[in-house]
Amino acid sequence: MFIASSFYIELFSRHPSVKWAQRSDKLFITVQLPDAQDVKLKLEPEGKFLFFATSGVDKTPYEIELDLFDKVNVDESKAGIGSRTIQYIVKKAENKWWSRLIKQAGKPPVFLTVDWDKWIDEDEEFTSKSGEPDMGDMGFDFPDMNLGGGGFDGAVPEMDDDDENDTEDENAEEASSAEKEEVPSTASGEADAKKT
Repeated sequence: MFIASSFYIELFSRHPSVKWAQRSDKLFITVQLPDAQDVKLKLEPEGKFLFFATSGVDKTPYEIELDLFDKVNVDESKAGIGSRTIQYIVKKAENKWWSRLIKQAGKPPVFLTVDWDKWIDEDEEFTSKSGEPDMGDMGFDFPDMNLGGGGFDGAVPEMDDDDENDTEDENAEEASSAEKEEVPSTASGEADAKKT
């Protein structure tokens, strides 16, 4: 039965977009999957990162399996779910910079990209104002969670997401409709001036 279900997931699941950044002591992994449901995560000390969730009314399965570059500390890693993203802060076993996120050398998978909003170069880590991105602005409150376990047994609890982006989208729509309603008076005034 497990083989059939694993085959089904592998054959029919999709990969959500994943962004990552690092510091010497931790990784920031963001899975971009709006309206994620049934989120399950397994993080192993050897660096195996497994993610599974469904999304949409048809419950489309999404899956990620990554062999991280080095070992991680499962007990000190945290996760949080918002309405559009799932955020992970993964504690590295050793405080050192990794040359890449995954063990596989060469071109990374197409769904995996650098999160330039959180990225800091190695030589800038301790000279910047803050060594960590401001996760509070995203509406996430990362609880202390044990991300280990036996497979996809435990669901990750949902976090309160303020939906600040929804408000920004609504404000942009209102501004756009207000601009459309305004008729530039200079255009008609210039046309009248040319006639005389």
